[in-house]
Amino acid sequence: MISLGLVLFSTFLCHIAIAGRTCPKPDDVPFAVVAPLKTFYDPGEQIVFSCKPGYVSRGGMRRFTCPLTGMWPINTLKCTPRVCPFAGILENGVVRYTTFEYPNTISFTCNAGFSLNGTSSAKCTEEGRWSPQLPVCAPVTCPPPPVPKFATLKIHKPSAGNTSLYRDTAVFECLPHHAMFGNDTVTCTTHGNWTELPECREVKCPFPSRPDNGFVNYPAKPVLFYKDKATFGCHETYNLDGPEEVECTKMGNWSALPSCKASCKISVKKATVLYLGERVKIQEQFKNGMKHGDKVSFFCKNKEKKCSYTEETQCIDGTLEIPKCFKEHSSLAFWKTDAWDVKPC
Repeated sequence: MISLGLVLFSTFLCHIAIAGRTCPKPDDVPFAVVAPLKTFYDPGEQIVFSCKPGYVSRGGMRRFTCPLTGMWPINTLKCTPRVCPFAGILENGVVRYTTFEYPNTISFTCNAGFSLNGTSSAKCTEEGRWSPQLPVCAPVTCPPPPVPKFATLKIHKPSAGNTSLYRDTAVFECLPHHAMFGNDTVTCTTHGNWTELPECREVKCPFPSRPDNGFVNYPAKPVLFYKDKATFGCHETYNLDGPEEVECTKMGNWSALPSCKASCKISVKKATVLYLGERVKIQEQFKNGMKHGDKVSFFCKNKEKKCSYTEETQCIDGTLEIPKCFKEHSSLAFWKTDAWDVKPC
Protein backbone atom coordinates (compact mmCIF):
# COMPACT_ATOMS: atom_id res chain seq x y z
CA MET A 1 0.00 0.00 0.00
CA ILE A 2 1.07 3.52 -0.81
CA SER A 3 1.73 5.49 2.32
CA LEU A 4 -0.03 8.73 3.03
CA GLY A 5 3.29 10.56 3.05
CA LEU A 6 4.05 9.48 -0.54
CA VAL A 7 0.69 10.80 -1.78
CA LEU A 8 1.19 14.14 -0.10
CA PHE A 9 4.69 14.44 -1.54
CA SER A 10 3.47 13.71 -5.08
CA THR A 11 0.72 16.31 -4.76
CA PHE A 12 3.25 18.86 -3.63
CA LEU A 13 5.53 18.16 -6.57
CA CYS A 14 2.58 18.48 -9.02
CA HIS A 15 1.56 21.79 -7.49
CA ILE A 16 5.09 23.11 -7.81
CA ALA A 17 5.21 22.05 -11.49
CA ILE A 18 1.91 23.70 -12.32
CA ALA A 19 2.74 26.83 -10.36
CA GLY A 20 5.98 27.16 -12.31
CA ARG A 21 4.24 27.50 -15.75
CA THR A 22 3.98 31.07 -17.16
CA CYS A 23 2.27 32.44 -20.28
CA PRO A 24 4.56 33.68 -23.08
CA LYS A 25 4.30 36.97 -24.94
CA PRO A 26 0.97 36.76 -26.87
CA ASP A 27 0.92 36.45 -30.64
CA ASP A 28 0.61 39.66 -32.61
CA VAL A 29 -2.78 40.60 -33.96
CA PRO A 30 -2.60 42.80 -37.09
CA PHE A 31 -3.37 46.47 -36.35
CA ALA A 32 -3.82 45.74 -32.60
CA VAL A 33 -1.87 46.47 -29.39
CA VAL A 34 -1.78 44.54 -26.11
CA ALA A 35 -1.51 45.94 -22.60
CA PRO A 36 0.44 45.27 -20.58
CA LEU A 37 3.05 43.96 -23.01
CA LYS A 38 5.64 41.71 -21.34
CA THR A 39 7.84 38.77 -22.26
CA PHE A 40 5.93 36.42 -19.90
CA TYR A 41 2.90 36.46 -17.59
CA ASP A 42 2.15 34.63 -14.34
CA PRO A 43 -1.04 32.59 -14.07
CA GLY A 44 -3.93 34.84 -13.21
CA GLU A 45 -2.49 37.96 -14.93
CA GLN A 46 -4.77 39.69 -17.44
CA ILE A 47 -4.05 41.31 -20.77
CA VAL A 48 -6.30 43.44 -22.95
CA PHE A 49 -6.16 43.69 -26.74
CA SER A 50 -7.34 46.89 -28.41
CA CYS A 51 -7.31 48.00 -32.04
CA LYS A 52 -4.95 50.74 -33.09
CA PRO A 53 -6.40 54.19 -33.93
CA GLY A 54 -8.13 54.05 -37.28
CA TYR A 55 -9.14 50.41 -36.85
CA VAL A 56 -12.18 48.77 -35.24
CA SER A 57 -12.68 45.28 -33.75
CA ARG A 58 -14.78 42.72 -35.54
CA GLY A 59 -15.68 39.86 -33.16
CA GLY A 60 -13.39 37.93 -30.85
CA MET A 61 -12.30 38.58 -27.27
CA ARG A 62 -10.36 41.54 -25.97
CA ARG A 63 -9.51 40.46 -22.40
CA PHE A 64 -7.58 37.29 -21.55
CA THR A 65 -6.30 35.73 -18.27
CA CYS A 66 -3.12 33.66 -18.15
CA PRO A 67 -4.29 30.12 -17.15
CA LEU A 68 -2.40 27.62 -14.97
CA THR A 69 -1.56 25.69 -18.14
CA GLY A 70 0.55 28.60 -19.41
CA MET A 71 -1.22 28.59 -22.78
CA TRP A 72 -3.25 31.56 -24.01
CA PRO A 73 -6.71 30.84 -25.37
CA ILE A 74 -7.22 31.18 -29.13
CA ASN A 75 -7.63 34.85 -30.01
CA THR A 76 -10.20 35.55 -32.75
CA LEU A 77 -9.93 39.31 -32.57
CA LYS A 78 -9.71 41.08 -35.97
CA CYS A 79 -9.03 44.77 -36.45
CA THR A 80 -10.29 46.22 -39.71
CA PRO A 81 -9.74 49.76 -41.08
CA ARG A 82 -12.40 52.37 -40.54
CA VAL A 83 -14.30 53.26 -43.71
CA CYS A 84 -14.90 56.89 -44.56
CA PRO A 85 -18.21 57.84 -46.15
CA PHE A 86 -18.60 57.81 -49.94
CA ALA A 87 -16.87 60.91 -51.24
CA GLY A 88 -19.66 61.56 -53.69
CA ILE A 89 -19.41 62.94 -57.21
CA LEU A 90 -17.30 66.03 -57.77
CA GLU A 91 -19.43 68.17 -60.04
CA ASN A 92 -17.43 69.33 -63.08
CA GLY A 93 -14.51 67.23 -61.88
CA VAL A 94 -13.14 63.75 -61.17
CA VAL A 95 -12.48 61.87 -57.89
CA ARG A 96 -9.67 59.31 -58.05
CA TYR A 97 -9.41 56.63 -55.37
CA THR A 98 -8.64 52.98 -54.65
CA THR A 99 -10.71 52.47 -51.46
CA PHE A 100 -12.33 54.70 -48.85
CA GLU A 101 -10.58 52.90 -45.96
CA TYR A 102 -8.20 54.44 -43.44
CA PRO A 103 -5.48 55.61 -44.14
CA ASN A 104 -6.04 55.90 -47.90
CA THR A 105 -6.06 59.18 -49.79
CA ILE A 106 -8.32 60.36 -52.60
CA SER A 107 -7.42 63.05 -55.13
CA PHE A 108 -9.45 65.60 -57.07
CA THR A 109 -9.10 67.22 -60.48
CA CYS A 110 -11.45 69.58 -62.28
CA ASN A 111 -12.59 69.51 -65.88
CA ALA A 112 -11.27 72.04 -68.36
CA GLY A 113 -12.77 75.43 -67.62
CA PHE A 114 -13.06 74.81 -63.88
CA SER A 115 -10.59 75.43 -61.06
CA LEU A 116 -10.21 73.58 -57.76
CA ASN A 117 -11.61 75.54 -54.83
CA GLY A 118 -10.11 73.68 -51.91
CA THR A 119 -7.65 70.83 -51.50
CA SER A 120 -6.38 68.60 -54.29
CA SER A 121 -6.43 65.52 -52.01
CA ALA A 122 -8.04 64.32 -48.78
CA LYS A 123 -7.15 61.55 -46.32
CA CYS A 124 -9.44 59.19 -44.45
CA THR A 125 -8.68 59.95 -40.78
CA GLU A 126 -8.62 57.70 -37.69
CA GLU A 127 -12.13 58.92 -36.88
CA GLY A 128 -13.46 57.87 -40.30
CA ARG A 129 -13.79 61.40 -41.72
CA TRP A 130 -12.20 63.06 -44.74
CA SER A 131 -9.61 65.71 -44.00
CA PRO A 132 -9.42 68.38 -45.30
CA GLN A 133 -13.00 68.86 -46.41
CA LEU A 134 -13.88 67.94 -49.96
CA PRO A 135 -13.35 70.72 -52.54
CA VAL A 136 -15.62 72.10 -55.28
CA CYS A 137 -14.86 72.89 -58.92
CA ALA A 138 -15.62 76.53 -59.63
CA PRO A 139 -15.93 77.95 -63.17
CA VAL A 140 -12.83 79.68 -64.50
CA THR A 141 -13.48 83.38 -65.03
CA CYS A 142 -11.57 86.01 -66.96
CA PRO A 143 -11.49 89.74 -66.30
CA PRO A 144 -12.84 92.11 -68.97
CA PRO A 145 -10.55 91.81 -72.02
CA PRO A 146 -8.03 94.66 -72.31
CA VAL A 147 -8.46 96.64 -75.54
CA PRO A 148 -5.25 97.05 -77.58
CA LYS A 149 -4.07 100.54 -78.51
CA PHE A 150 -5.73 101.93 -81.66
CA ALA A 151 -8.41 99.21 -81.48
CA THR A 152 -12.05 98.92 -80.44
CA LEU A 153 -13.99 96.01 -78.96
CA LYS A 154 -16.23 94.80 -81.77
CA ILE A 155 -17.92 91.75 -80.19
CA HIS A 156 -17.94 90.61 -76.55
CA LYS A 157 -20.78 88.62 -75.00
CA PRO A 158 -19.87 87.34 -71.49
CA SER A 159 -21.58 84.08 -70.50
CA ALA A 160 -22.43 85.11 -66.94
CA GLY A 161 -23.59 88.70 -66.72
CA ASN A 162 -20.45 90.81 -66.93
CA THR A 163 -18.19 87.84 -66.25
CA SER A 164 -16.40 85.94 -69.01
CA LEU A 165 -16.07 82.18 -68.62
CA TYR A 166 -13.72 79.64 -70.15
CA ARG A 167 -13.90 79.68 -73.99
CA ASP A 168 -15.74 83.00 -74.12
CA THR A 169 -14.36 85.16 -76.93
CA ALA A 170 -13.87 88.82 -77.73
CA VAL A 171 -13.34 90.30 -81.19
CA PHE A 172 -11.40 93.51 -81.91
CA GLU A 173 -11.14 95.78 -84.91
CA CYS A 174 -8.58 98.46 -85.61
CA LEU A 175 -9.27 102.15 -86.02
CA PRO A 176 -9.19 103.56 -89.58
CA HIS A 177 -5.75 103.63 -91.23
CA HIS A 178 -4.55 100.91 -88.84
CA ALA A 179 -3.86 97.29 -89.76
CA MET A 180 -4.21 94.34 -87.38
CA PHE A 181 -1.26 92.08 -86.72
CA GLY A 182 -2.30 88.92 -84.90
CA ASN A 183 -5.66 87.24 -84.39
CA ASP A 184 -8.63 89.57 -84.10
CA THR A 185 -10.32 87.06 -81.73
CA VAL A 186 -9.06 86.31 -78.19
CA THR A 187 -10.33 83.50 -75.96
CA CYS A 188 -10.68 83.08 -72.18
CA THR A 189 -8.28 80.26 -71.25
CA THR A 190 -8.30 77.61 -68.52
CA HIS A 191 -5.82 79.79 -66.58
CA GLY A 192 -8.27 82.68 -66.29
CA ASN A 193 -6.50 84.95 -68.77
CA TRP A 194 -6.96 85.87 -72.44
CA THR A 195 -5.01 84.56 -75.36
CA GLU A 196 -2.50 86.91 -76.97
CA LEU A 197 -3.91 90.29 -77.95
CA PRO A 198 -3.50 91.60 -81.50
CA GLU A 199 -1.61 94.79 -82.35
CA CYS A 200 -2.97 97.68 -84.43
CA ARG A 201 -0.39 99.69 -86.38
CA GLU A 202 -0.82 102.70 -88.62
CA VAL A 203 0.12 101.73 -92.20
CA LYS A 204 0.96 104.09 -95.07
CA CYS A 205 1.49 103.29 -98.73
CA PRO A 206 3.49 105.28 -101.32
CA PHE A 207 1.59 106.93 -104.15
CA PRO A 208 1.15 104.34 -106.93
CA SER A 209 3.14 105.03 -110.13
CA ARG A 210 1.34 105.72 -113.40
CA PRO A 211 1.92 102.84 -115.84
CA ASP A 212 3.37 103.53 -119.27
CA ASN A 213 0.60 104.10 -121.81
CA GLY A 214 -1.96 104.29 -118.99
CA PHE A 215 -3.23 106.21 -115.99
CA VAL A 216 -3.96 105.72 -112.28
CA ASN A 217 -6.54 107.33 -109.97
CA TYR A 218 -6.34 107.45 -106.17
CA PRO A 219 -7.83 109.57 -103.33
CA ALA A 220 -6.77 113.21 -103.40
CA LYS A 221 -5.11 113.48 -100.02
CA PRO A 222 -1.56 114.02 -98.79
CA VAL A 223 -1.09 110.48 -97.43
CA LEU A 224 -2.48 107.13 -98.55
CA PHE A 225 -3.28 104.67 -95.75
CA TYR A 226 -4.15 101.03 -95.23
CA LYS A 227 -7.27 99.94 -97.18
CA ASP A 228 -7.12 102.98 -99.51
CA LYS A 229 -7.75 102.01 -103.13
CA ALA A 230 -6.40 103.03 -106.53
CA THR A 231 -7.76 102.27 -110.02
CA PHE A 232 -5.74 101.75 -113.19
CA GLY A 233 -6.58 102.11 -116.87
CA CYS A 234 -4.83 102.09 -120.24
CA HIS A 235 -4.85 104.24 -123.33
CA GLU A 236 -6.41 103.05 -126.59
CA THR A 237 -4.85 99.93 -128.17
CA TYR A 238 -3.36 98.98 -124.80
CA ASN A 239 -4.76 96.52 -122.29
CA LEU A 240 -4.36 96.28 -118.55
CA ASP A 241 -2.18 93.45 -117.31
CA GLY A 242 -3.46 92.97 -113.75
CA PRO A 243 -6.50 94.03 -111.71
CA GLU A 244 -8.22 97.32 -112.39
CA GLU A 245 -8.49 98.11 -108.66
CA VAL A 246 -5.70 97.65 -106.11
CA GLU A 247 -5.56 98.20 -102.35
CA CYS A 248 -3.00 99.43 -99.83
CA THR A 249 -2.06 96.31 -97.82
CA LYS A 250 -1.03 95.91 -94.18
CA MET A 251 2.58 95.49 -95.33
CA GLY A 252 2.64 99.07 -96.65
CA ASN A 253 2.57 98.17 -100.35
CA TRP A 254 -0.08 97.81 -103.05
CA SER A 255 -1.85 94.51 -103.65
CA ALA A 256 -0.71 94.70 -107.31
CA LEU A 257 0.95 97.12 -109.74
CA PRO A 258 -0.76 96.62 -113.11
CA SER A 259 0.91 97.60 -116.37
CA CYS A 260 -0.40 98.44 -119.85
CA LYS A 261 0.43 96.04 -122.65
CA ALA A 262 0.10 96.67 -126.34
CA SER A 263 -2.46 94.88 -128.51
CA CYS A 264 -1.27 92.57 -131.30
CA LYS A 265 -1.86 93.26 -134.99
CA ILE A 266 -2.87 90.23 -137.04
CA SER A 267 -0.27 89.54 -139.70
CA VAL A 268 -2.27 86.88 -141.56
CA LYS A 269 -5.12 87.90 -143.84
CA LYS A 270 -7.15 84.71 -143.67
CA ALA A 271 -7.19 81.90 -141.12
CA THR A 272 -9.67 79.89 -139.13
CA VAL A 273 -8.50 79.44 -135.56
CA LEU A 274 -9.74 78.08 -132.25
CA TYR A 275 -10.63 80.82 -129.76
CA LEU A 276 -12.21 79.97 -126.42
CA GLY A 277 -13.03 76.51 -127.75
CA GLU A 278 -14.80 77.74 -130.92
CA ARG A 279 -13.74 78.05 -134.56
CA VAL A 280 -13.59 81.69 -135.62
CA LYS A 281 -12.16 83.65 -138.54
CA ILE A 282 -9.22 85.49 -137.07
CA GLN A 283 -9.53 88.48 -139.37
CA GLU A 284 -13.13 89.01 -138.25
CA GLN A 285 -12.80 88.17 -134.53
CA PHE A 286 -9.78 90.42 -134.08
CA LYS A 287 -10.29 93.12 -136.69
CA ASN A 288 -9.27 95.72 -134.10
CA GLY A 289 -6.30 93.70 -132.97
CA MET A 290 -5.83 91.00 -130.34
CA LYS A 291 -5.65 92.02 -126.71
CA HIS A 292 -2.59 91.25 -124.62
CA GLY A 293 -2.98 87.80 -123.05
CA ASP A 294 -5.49 86.47 -125.63
CA LYS A 295 -4.75 82.95 -126.88
CA VAL A 296 -5.67 81.29 -130.19
CA SER A 297 -4.81 77.95 -131.76
CA PHE A 298 -3.86 77.70 -135.44
CA PHE A 299 -4.62 74.61 -137.53
CA CYS A 300 -1.66 72.84 -139.12
CA LYS A 301 -1.38 69.86 -141.52
CA ASN A 302 0.44 66.60 -140.96
CA LYS A 303 1.28 65.71 -144.56
CA GLU A 304 2.45 62.16 -143.80
CA LYS A 305 -0.72 61.22 -141.92
CA LYS A 306 -2.93 63.54 -143.96
CA CYS A 307 -4.60 64.97 -140.87
CA SER A 308 -4.63 68.23 -138.92
CA TYR A 309 -3.53 69.38 -135.48
CA THR A 310 -3.41 72.68 -133.57
CA GLU A 311 -0.68 74.83 -132.09
CA GLU A 312 -1.44 77.58 -129.55
CA THR A 313 0.02 81.07 -129.54
CA GLN A 314 -0.56 84.12 -127.35
CA CYS A 315 -0.49 87.87 -127.73
CA ILE A 316 2.32 89.16 -125.53
CA ASP A 317 2.64 92.95 -125.31
CA GLY A 318 2.12 93.62 -129.04
CA THR A 319 3.79 90.47 -130.34
CA LEU A 320 1.94 87.45 -131.75
CA GLU A 321 4.13 84.67 -133.12
CA ILE A 322 2.39 82.72 -135.85
CA PRO A 323 3.16 78.97 -135.55
CA LYS A 324 5.66 77.90 -138.22
CA CYS A 325 3.51 74.91 -139.12
CA PHE A 326 0.65 77.18 -140.25
CA LYS A 327 0.43 77.77 -144.02
CA GLU A 328 -1.68 80.63 -145.31
CA HIS A 329 -3.09 79.93 -148.76
CA SER A 330 -3.67 82.59 -151.35
CA SER A 331 -7.29 83.32 -152.14
CA LEU A 332 -6.49 82.28 -155.71
CA ALA A 333 -5.40 78.77 -154.65
CA PHE A 334 -8.97 77.58 -154.45
CA TRP A 335 -8.01 73.96 -155.05
CA LYS A 336 -6.03 73.76 -151.81
CA THR A 337 -7.79 72.60 -148.63
CA ASP A 338 -7.28 74.62 -145.45
CA ALA A 339 -5.91 72.70 -142.46
CA TRP A 340 -8.97 73.43 -140.33
CA ASP A 341 -11.08 71.53 -142.93
CA VAL A 342 -8.93 68.36 -142.66
CA LYS A 343 -9.84 65.55 -140.26
CA PRO A 344 -7.96 65.83 -136.96
CA CYS A 345 -5.07 63.47 -136.24
